[in-house]
Amino acid sequence: MTYRFVDAERASYAVAMLCRVLRVSRSGFYAWLSRNPSDRDIADGLLGALIHQIHAESDGTYGVPRIHADLRRRGVRVSRRRVSRLMRRQGLEGVSRRKRRRTTVRDETKPKAPDLVGRDFFAVEGPNRLWLADITYVPTWEGFLYLAIVEDTWSRKIIGWAMRSTLEAELVVDAVGMAITARRPDPGVIHHSDAGSQYTSTVFGRTLRDSGILQSMGTVGDPYDNAACESAIATIKTELVHRRSFHTRDQARLGVFHYIEAWYNPRRIHSSLGYQTPIEYEEAHQERKPETVH
Repeated sequence: MTYRFVDAERASYAVAMLCRVLRVSRSGFYAWLSRNPSDRDIADGLLGALIHQIHAESDGTYGVPRIHADLRRRGVRVSRRRVSRLMRRQGLEGVSRRKRRRTTVRDETKPKAPDLVGRDFFAVEGPNRLWLADITYVPTWEGFLYLAIVEDTWSRKIIGWAMRSTLEAELVVDAVGMAITARRPDPGVIHHSDAGSQYTSTVFGRTLRDSGILQSMGTVGDPYDNAACESAIATIKTELVHRRSFHTRDQARLGVFHYIEAWYNPRRIHSSLGYQTPIEYEEAHQERKPETVH
């Protein structure tokens, strides 16, 4: 067991130090390594290879919790501690979030819509009840590319998004327009955002009214007033923007498109959804709907 511990920890500490602390010889450890692998060693090797595959499929973004959840989704029952040990042995780790800078500024000349949500984001019981919206920026060598998203808080699916080189109101109009086209909601869905000038603009307010959407606003600069969408934006920044260097805005557009449509919605598992993807969650909900009897 002592040599096994040295083997497990040598990715983090020098073998010489581990052997010295545990009072075993380095020659004995290396002799132990040269023996035929045990069943446990073989199992660790196979599991380590699968962990490496899952980590690569996530583009290096998954840490221990999501890799552990993904293994369970594949029918592999293993402790989180063992996953952590094998990831550490291979030098694998997930990505962590940074603080983000605000991109929305309040226009004091425009009235603010009431807050219809009151931070109760997760009480919705179905799709198209509450949409959340936010804006972020993607730095490129040509300058910023601004991204607006609309998320259905029920499934965490990004249902609308738009990108422009400026922070004009048309950016958020395009994003909600995509959401309206994709979802075709009944009147009464709530669209919640902060009170940035893009969302208080006349053209955006008219777009919502024409589609029967109720406008709701929190406070500029308060992440708790739009926590779920802030989380989606932070995930995009952490897993994509902070890990890439885009030469052009077109490169950034392609990267964002691929991230949302090929990864975030169909493949990225969310802890808040019981480690399902947004599309899986919505499909599961549709399967639970009872059939109409005529």
